[in-house]
Amino acid sequence: MTKVTMNNDNRSIWVFGDYRNYFQNRVTLQLLARARELAPRIGAAVCAVIFGNHVDEYIREYIAHGAQTVYVCDHPRLKTYAVETFTTLTARLVMRYEPEIFLIGATDFGREFAPRAAKRLKTGLTADCVGLDINETGLLVQTAPSFGGNLIARIITPEARPQMATVRPGTFPERPHDDQATGQVIAIPFPEDIPCDRVRLVHSERKPPREQRIEDARIVICGGRGMGSRTKFKKLFEMARLMGAEVGATRPVVYSRWAEHDSLVGQAGKHVHPQVLFSFGVSGAIQHTAAIHDADLIIAVNKNPHAAIMKMADVAIVADASQFCSALIRELRKRIRE
Repeated sequence: MTKVTMNNDNRSIWVFGDYRNYFQNRVTLQLLARARELAPRIGAAVCAVIFGNHVDEYIREYIAHGAQTVYVCDHPRLKTYAVETFTTLTARLVMRYEPEIFLIGATDFGREFAPRAAKRLKTGLTADCVGLDINETGLLVQTAPSFGGNLIARIITPEARPQMATVRPGTFPERPHDDQATGQVIAIPFPEDIPCDRVRLVHSERKPPREQRIEDARIVICGGRGMGSRTKFKKLFEMARLMGAEVGATRPVVYSRWAEHDSLVGQAGKHVHPQVLFSFGVSGAIQHTAAIHDADLIIAVNKNPHAAIMKMADVAIVADASQFCSALIRELRKRIRE
């Protein structure tokens, strides 16, 4: 298969529509919003791509959130995600319509699907991006953590097309829903010559969602290894219950299995923007702080007054994180009883 190159003036930015957990997973809407901001800089239209069966409601939603054109392939074989079918169909559409940029959410789905599509198209892919921009030559600048999160890389794809990237959920805000928005819908016939996948889904079960997504929480309590132990880290969940907050964790905490991976706050995890962020026993490594800088107020508790987190905090408290947490829980319980 030959490399896809742009040879027309009808530029477009594509966003793959992953609607399967629409009300909790908003990354597609976030990417549509960022695409609408970037598109005028290269004279491009913003397009959503949807595969599925009976997906009319999602077409309307994507148009209301910024898609100017929606390519939809509606067929019973697409009711359930199948990686080989989705990859083959995507490659054919990209080679036919030649988008300049192709964006996909860095979800479990995106991490499986996007690399395969990029390989089929013989183009590059920057994974788990935490920023997207357009440079002075009109190329997509893809910002992503590298070397285990210790460095931030800015990557471009100067020749191959499309320029592909997966982006972490919560990186960009979504546009307000516009009931009056209009867009073009292009129906794509399902190619009957696409073979059936060699892997068949037998059964699936969705994990019960949190009461609220950590990315949407007004109050987030982040804990680091400075909490001391898994038992002490559990205090943060009690504090969160009393405050109506969500608990986040640094990478060392997740690797130590004090918290689940979906609690990871950092470049390789969730990006949060709460009104108040409590930071207990967190050193402030760049891969973590890059994901919390949008918090309105940061309150940090750490024994080390020179820790990086203390320098960026609005309120810095020099104390043992676990002991301070215990004292705060006692005070919260007292106030609730009163």
